[in-house]
Amino acid sequence: MIVLDTHVLIWWATGDAQLSAKARHAIAAQQRNSGHILVSAITAWEIAMLIERDRIVLTMDVDEWLAAVQGFDGVRMVPVSPRVAVQSVRLPGTFHKDPADRMIVALAREMNAPLLTADTKIHDYPHVRCIW
Repeated sequence: MIVLDTHVLIWWATGDAQLSAKARHAIAAQQRNSGHILVSAITAWEIAMLIERDRIVLTMDVDEWLAAVQGFDGVRMVPVSPRVAVQSVRLPGTFHKDPADRMIVALAREMNAPLLTADTKIHDYPHVRCIW
């Protein structure tokens, strides 16, 4: 089981070369072994916000794009549970204030799963395992 950060989901789904070889391998391994590739529901919100702010452009409507991604082998959209929502506020140590990052990190911690991310702020956070 692995958790994808928002940019990792976008890069993987679009075949972007920015996706690291380790991340690509981790995703492929989950798919080969019928593992779970978890995506927080907050990622859908974050992608919609990025589109609204003209920071990304997709080749289709965001609803269609998210539906297509959910059809990939192993991908499971995970609703934000009350526990993960609360834990995102109670992350141990020092972590930045971005609510989406906090929810995604809290999900990875709750599931005891590594988080695939290129975000160095998250890499520097010692309370979550990262793959990059």
